[in-house]
Amino acid sequence: AFVSSQVLGPNALWKIIFAKNCYYDSHKGQHDYIYDSHNIKIQHIDYYKYLGINSGSYKSPISEHTEVSCGEYYHTDWKVNHSRLENSQRYLKSNDVVNLSTKKFYDNNGEYINDGYEAFLRSHDIQFSIGNDTFQELVCHNERLGGNDEWCIELIKQD
Repeated sequence: AFVSSQVLGPNALWKIIFAKNCYYDSHKGQHDYIYDSHNIKIQHIDYYKYLGINSGSYKSPISEHTEVSCGEYYHTDWKVNHSRLENSQRYLKSNDVVNLSTKKFYDNNGEYINDGYEAFLRSHDIQFSIGNDTFQELVCHNERLGGNDEWCIELIKQD
C-alpha cells in the first residue's frame, strides 16, 4: 500500500471498522456486542479492499521490510496503540496519534514463527513514481518505533 500525498485525496480516505466483542450481560439476560477501539480493520473507501500483510514473506522492493497491501487473502487485523500516554482511552477521536500493528507469523525467509511477533505499520520518506504519480511505500517492521510509525486520525464522517 502506498501513501500518495499530504493533501486529502481519494487515496487518503480509509474507513475504520471496529472489531465487535461479544459479552454476556447477566442483567439483560442476553449477549451484547461492544466495539473495541484497539482492534480494527482499515478499508479503502473507493476500492473496498482491506489494508494488511500477506501471510507469507513478501518483502517491499525498496526497504525489504514486510510488504503492506490491499488484497483478498491478507491478514487485515490491526491493533491500535495510542502513541502518547495522555490519550490511552478506549475510543478514537480526531487528532489522536496512534501506532498500528499486526501479528506476523512468518519471517522474511518464509519460516513459520510459533507465537508470531508484532509488526508496526510504517511510512518512510523514500518516494517512487508510477507514471506521473509519486508515492511513499508503506511497510511493517519490528524495529524501534519513530515518527514514521505514528498515524494521525482525522475523522471525516461517522456512519
